Amino acid sequence: MTEIIDGDAVAQSVRDDLATAIDQLADAGVQPSLATVLMSDDPASETYVSMKQDDCAEVGIEALDIDIDPDADASELYDTIADLNADDGVNGILVQMPVPDHVSDREVLRAIDPVKDVDGFHPENVGRLVAGDARYKPCTPHGIQKLIESAGVDTEGKDAVVVGRSDIVGKPMANLLVQKAPGGNATTTVCHSRTQNLAEKTRNADILVAAAGVPEMIDGDMVGEGATVVDVGINRVEADNDKGYELVGDVDYESAKEVAGAITPVPGGVGPMTRAMLLYNTVKAAGLQHDVDVDLP
Repeated sequence: MTEIIDGDAVAQSVRDDLATAIDQLADAGVQPSLATVLMSDDPASETYVSMKQDDCAEVGIEALDIDIDPDADASELYDTIADLNADDGVNGILVQMPVPDHVSDREVLRAIDPVKDVDGFHPENVGRLVAGDARYKPCTPHGIQKLIESAGVDTEGKDAVVVGRSDIVGKPMANLLVQKAPGGNATTTVCHSRTQNLAEKTRNADILVAAAGVPEMIDGDMVGEGATVVDVGINRVEADNDKGYELVGDVDYESAKEVAGAITPVPGGVGPMTRAMLLYNTVKAAGLQHDVDVDLP
């Protein structure tokens, strides 16, 4: 019988396990803090930031909420980041993407102090990840590692296929899976829009991570018997309901779960883990910046 990997439950476990580290920080007079910067009027971004702030409140992380007019000059965002970099009371900085077209997302990522870059996207942190000396693992790939572990799946020696090559998920996910470390040691293939014979490659995967951003592109015929399937996609498609839409992943869940050994649902799979690992990185950042040894799960 296929195991449905409950991302909500695993994320709650991570949040619960952070309590020890937060207590250790409190004993040293430190309260971890996360600044979220929103330069958008996109409802989805606003909702996501609000959820992150609620998560912070649950575990005892101070949340600083900064809104910038999307029509403001890019310099206002850069000045805000500079102020947060200089503020010793701020441990983590997250600029919610996407930013307006007149702002360079790459320059935004470079502007954040690497020690406060709890998303793990600054070039210095990306380089450390590739080198096998990660300061902060990017939240979504790290969360996926936790989900795979929760299903009792050992990645060592397995064939892993990542569909998608984004800087946010695909590339760092492949790097984590191939690392000589727990949660890694897999033989990893990265597939993308130019890949030929995609189905042949995905069917050979013991671990399949779908992160291409294409609704239900992977169906049961593309999944190997007993494979572990992690669906990163969150796609809004038209539906005959009150909302007029529904959320689906990059995997056709109904057909894939008939074949897979374990699979994540959408929603309730990867999404909650991304937010949980952001808290993890913020607590780690507070420990690093204040030279406090903390026990992280």
